[in-house]
Amino acid sequence: MPKGTDHLECGGDEESKERMQDASEEKGSKRVCADTPSPTRGETPQASPPRFVSVEELMEAAKGVTNMALAHEIMVNQEFQVKPSELPEGSLERRVKDIMHKAFWDCLDAQMKEDPPKYENAIKLLAEIKKTLLSFLQTGQGRLRSRIEEVLDLPLLQQQADNGALDISQLSHFIMGMMGSLCAPCRDEDINNLKQITDIIPLLRAIFSVLDVMKMDMANFALSSIRPHLMQQSAEYERSKFRDFLEKQPNALDYTEKWLENSMRSLREARETGSASSEPPSLSPVDVHNHAYLLLLKWDHASDPFPETVLMDQVRFQDMQQEAEKLVLLSSVLLIVYTSTGEAISGLPGLIETLKNTVNVMLANIHTPSFSEQEALATIGEKLCVDLTECLSKHGYAPFSAEQQNTFRGQISATIQPDNTVRKLIGSRVQSYLLASLESSQHKSPSLPGGLTPVSRELKELAVRFSRLVNFNKLVFSPFYQKILHKILTAGEIPSIDT
Repeated sequence: MPKGTDHLECGGDEESKERMQDASEEKGSKRVCADTPSPTRGETPQASPPRFVSVEELMEAAKGVTNMALAHEIMVNQEFQVKPSELPEGSLERRVKDIMHKAFWDCLDAQMKEDPPKYENAIKLLAEIKKTLLSFLQTGQGRLRSRIEEVLDLPLLQQQADNGALDISQLSHFIMGMMGSLCAPCRDEDINNLKQITDIIPLLRAIFSVLDVMKMDMANFALSSIRPHLMQQSAEYERSKFRDFLEKQPNALDYTEKWLENSMRSLREARETGSASSEPPSLSPVDVHNHAYLLLLKWDHASDPFPETVLMDQVRFQDMQQEAEKLVLLSSVLLIVYTSTGEAISGLPGLIETLKNTVNVMLANIHTPSFSEQEALATIGEKLCVDLTECLSKHGYAPFSAEQQNTFRGQISATIQPDNTVRKLIGSRVQSYLLASLESSQHKSPSLPGGLTPVSRELKELAVRFSRLVNFNKLVFSPFYQKILHKILTAGEIPSIDT
C-alpha cells in the first residue's frame, strides 16, 4: 500500500526556521570561516582567531536549528498541529504519486476479480490496517486489543485466503466499527460515509484515507496532552541546540548583543532625562533585559536585523507590535471623545463600547499596504461627530457646534502623527503596562493606567501573550543573556537575571 501521507510537516510558523537555517548554511567553497560576518552584518571585532569548519558541520548545525525551531513551535504555538504533507497540484511528485496509487489499486482490483481471487496484496493491506488500529489503543484498552488480534489474525486470514474462504466484506465492516470506536467525534461523519460504500476496492481505499486522518488526530491529541509537561525539557533542548549552533557560528549572537546594547543606551538616556543628578544612573541587568523586549514592539522589521535569540518568534512579536499600535490609536481616539464631550456621555451605558466597535471596524485593515491611515481617521472623525451629536441631542445635551466639530475632527486626524501628544501619552502607558506585566508575579496583574479602560480586555490578553513568550525566551537563553549583560554593564557586581 503506498503511503502518501506518511510524511508530516508542522502546521506552525515555518518562516522563522528558514531564517535560522539560512543563517547557518554557506553555499561557497568546501571550507568556510565560521567567524566571518555575513554580507548584511556590520564589522564586528574578533575576540579570537577565525575557526574554520566544514560545510558538513554547518549543515549538521542547521539540522539542529531546524529541530530546535520545531520544538519551540510546539511549545509556544498553542494552535500548532501536525498536518499531512500536500504535494503541489500538477507537480512531478504529485503526478508520480497519483500514478503509483492508481497502479496499485488497479492491480488489487484485477487480483480480486481473478478466479480464484488472489489475496496476497489484500492480506498486506489488512496487516497494515491492523497495525494502525493497534497504534491508536491506550494502555488500558486490553479488550479492544484482544478483539483486533482475534479478528485480524494474519496467519488465520492467510489460511482462509488459501482456501478461498476469506471474506473481505465482513472484515471491512469490523474495521469500520473499530474505527468508529477509536476515532474523534469529528470523524463520525467520515465513518458513516464509509458505510455507504459497497464496492470492496473503493471501500478499502477510503478506509486508508480516513485512517491517515485519524493518525493526524492522534498525533495532535498526543501533542496537546504532553505540552504542559514539556516546558523545562523543551527549554533545555533548545538551549543545547543553540549552543551547538553557536559553536559552529561564534558570531551568531552579534545582533543580540547590539539589541541589548541599544536597550541599555535608551534606558540610560531616559533615566538621565528624568534625573537631576549628574552621575549616570545605575542599571540592573533585569531592567535592561525587560526594556529590550519592549524595543521589539517598536522594531523596524524592514531595515533592522532581528536579534538571533528571538528570531524564531519574530512573526509573533511583529503581530503583537501591530496589535499594540492599533490599541494605542484606538485608545487615543476614545480619549479625545471623552475629553471633548466630558460628563455628557460618561454615564451612558454601552455608548463607549458602541463607539469602540465603530472605530475598531474602521481600523481593521490598518496594517495592510492599501490602508490609508489619514483617510481612515478623517472618516472616523466624521462618523463620530454624527454619532455624538445624535447621542447628545437624544439625552438633552447641547449638540456639537460647527466649531466644536471642526476642532474634534482636527484632533482625531492629528493622531496620525507619531509625536502627537495624546498618542505619545497612550503609547507610553501601554508600554508601561506591558513592562509591569513582565515585572509582576505570575498570579498578579498590574494595575491598568488611566485612559486604557475601554481596551482593558484586549490589552490584558496582549500582556499575557507577551509575558508568556518573553518568559519562555528567558528560560531558554538566560545563560547567553547573562554573559552579554555582564559584558555591556560595567558598573558594580551584576546580579542574576533569572526572573
